[in-house]
Amino acid sequence: MATDIRDISRRVFEEIWNNKNLNAADEVIASDYVHHDAQSPPVPDGIDGYKEFVSHYLNAFPDLRLTIEDQISDGQTIVSRWTATGTHNGDLPGIPRPGRRFSVTGMTIARIRNGKFVESWGNWDTLRLMQQLGVVPAEAKGRAAEKLASCAAGQGSRPAASSLNSRSNPSLIAT
Repeated sequence: MATDIRDISRRVFEEIWNNKNLNAADEVIASDYVHHDAQSPPVPDGIDGYKEFVSHYLNAFPDLRLTIEDQISDGQTIVSRWTATGTHNGDLPGIPRPGRRFSVTGMTIARIRNGKFVESWGNWDTLRLMQQLGVVPAEAKGRAAEKLASCAAGQGSRPAASSLNSRSNPSLIAT
């Protein structure tokens, strides 16, 4: 009987991440595995690259815990929505160790072949993590959000629609 890909995905989350058993990767990660995660440092392809990726975060967050909130699969691909919690007590390059707790959400899409992850894409709330670690102010806003907030509070005038066009307002053109 074939293994349900949800079981394979759960093994990745439970055995590798939560139980910190990097050797389990040998059983569920393909030798030609490719990892895609723009928020994380680049790692080589393959099992050793995946172990390097996991080690990076387990070193920074020794008590890291991933909880699967939802999973959807089509037989070859699985989408897992998860929550990560932990404490920043380890080494995360360029960020001091504040000992702060965090909780962030994310999703992983994994392609599975012959019972192993062959490719995955991760997307998670990096901004929220940086805010909770004190690296980025919790109320960080872009200029557009500040302008809208001041207009809503009656402290500024709402820009005319024509001023939002880069042809009529050259200051909107990025340099």
